[in-house]
Order: sequence, then C-alpha cells, then structure tokens
Amino acid sequence: MIKRRSIFRLSAYAALCALPSLTAASDAALRTQVFVGFPPAGPLDIASRLICPLLAERLSEPFETVNLPGESGNLATARVARAEPDGRTLLLCGPVNVINTSLFKGLPFNFETDLMAVAGLYSVPLVVEVNPSSPARSAEEFIRMAKASPNEIRVGYAGVGTPQHIGIELFNAMAGVSLKLIPYAGSAAALVDLLAGHIDAMFDPTPSSIEHLRAGRLRALAVTGKATLNALPDVPLMSKFVPGYEAGSWFGLCAPQGTPRSRIDQINSAANDALRDGATQARLDAMGAQAMPGTPSEFARLIAFETSKYAKVINQAGISRRS
Repeated sequence: MIKRRSIFRLSAYAALCALPSLTAASDAALRTQVFVGFPPAGPLDIASRLICPLLAERLSEPFETVNLPGESGNLATARVARAEPDGRTLLLCGPVNVINTSLFKGLPFNFETDLMAVAGLYSVPLVVEVNPSSPARSAEEFIRMAKASPNEIRVGYAGVGTPQHIGIELFNAMAGVSLKLIPYAGSAAALVDLLAGHIDAMFDPTPSSIEHLRAGRLRALAVTGKATLNALPDVPLMSKFVPGYEAGSWFGLCAPQGTPRSRIDQINSAANDALRDGATQARLDAMGAQAMPGTPSEFARLIAFETSKYAKVINQAGISRRS
C-alpha cells in the first residue's frame, strides 16, 4: 500500500471552476485548447505538440497546447470535464487517466462518463534506460544487480499511478527484484536527474528519451513492447529476460461530455488523416511509436479495456490514493 497525504484541495477545484470560460466572446472561434496534465517535454506534452499543428493545418484553425500539471494529471482532466462542450476544449489523455480511475478515491469527475473519446493518436512501449556511468550494460546485468542489491537501484518515474509506475511495479513482481522508486512531477524532471546521474534508471516512453539515447547521453537496456523498434533496432525486448513482461503507453484526445458529434467527427477525421500521412508516420517511427487511427467508438473501447486492465493491476498491488 502506498500511503500519501491527501493531495486534492476543494479550493483547487473551486479555482478551476472560477477560471474564465473558454467560450467567452473574446475567445470564441479563435482557438481550440488541448490540455496536458503534466509539464512540458513529457510524453503527453510531446503527443500534444505533435498533433496540434497537424490538426490546425487540416482544419484551418488554431490548436494550442496548454500545460496544467498537478495531481497526476487530474487537474487538467477536471478542467476539461467542466469546460463548455463546444469542441474548443480537449484533453490529451493516456493510460494515466484510466489508471487514476482506480487509483484515486473520491475524484470530482468520472473519466469514462464526463468525457468523450475523440481520437486515438499513437502507442509507445517504455524503454528501460540508465545513465552511461551505470555498470549495467545489458538488461541481464541490470536484473542481476537489482537482485544483488535490493532497494538500491534508484528508478525515477512520472508520479504515483502513472504508466511508468505501474510498469515498474509489474517489473518488480515479475523479475523478482526490488527497485527503489523515486517519484517526480513528470518524465522531464526525472530525465534531468537521470542525465545528471542523480538517479540510476528510468522506464520511460520512447518519445521523451529517444534523442538522448541516440546521442549517447543515456543507454538503452531493453524495450517493453511486443516487438523491437525500428528506432532502436539493437535494443532487445525485456520479455527476453522476463518472460511475459510487457508495458507501455498510448495517447489520444477526449472532449467534455455533450460535445457535438459533428465536432467530434471533424477532429477525428483530421487526426486520422494526419496519422496516415507518410511524413507523420515517419516521425512516429523515428520516435518508436505506432499510429492508432480509428473511430471515436474504437478509441472508447480501448479506454474501457485499459480501465479494466489497470484496475486489476492496481488492486493486486494494493496501490491507492485519496482525493
């Protein structure tokens, strides 16, 4: 059981509700804001900054990323859930949102009913990476070191209940090790400390680490997906060393419940067109990502499946937090 003091404050949500409406006359029809619940440079932020220009180009209207970090992404989710459902407010969502459904008790919103699926974007595995100064030069050595020194290898991750956190907990259980988990406010902050050698390793979505890996500033030991990546062709699957182990992230767009279906379909169509574009596919491939085009209903089914899957992992691990 991970025990934390209550992190939600009614005043925080009251302040959110008191923010000016995104449909105020001065803002109407000017832009669509895509809220990201974590700081810049993290995986969700990268996804938003990739898709916003592509949507803007196809729909001939501004789309902008708005970072509203806090409470493991719940502040941004609450902001979007309470927004006017006019199609001008979106949430860049991922596994953290479905994880929070089971992780937090007493949330002032219901992710499955207060928001609508708009479009899936792409999925990525995690990459298990270390600082180049680490003596671990392979996943096999990493596991051996972890078994020899329980709770000594410091692994950074983007907060309690994030996909990285759940992936590490699953790794601990399946590999029979005990890594020392160091929580951060987002992947970007953890990466800074990993690059500086203040922590030893991360299990991070590939997009936020890929350039550091290519430049040799970090060393990749394994990826956690079902297949090796074209972007990291020489990096083996962790399942080779821990049979059956798999973890990763996906990203998509959601809107407030009640958003007109015509607007949902418009954004979905533009997103699908962007994801099928050869240039976008090349960018995703370079990031170690796989496009997820499809209908809003297909994305909604993924969200429902992931909600059920993570609920089982969280319940089995005894992880919980209260709002």
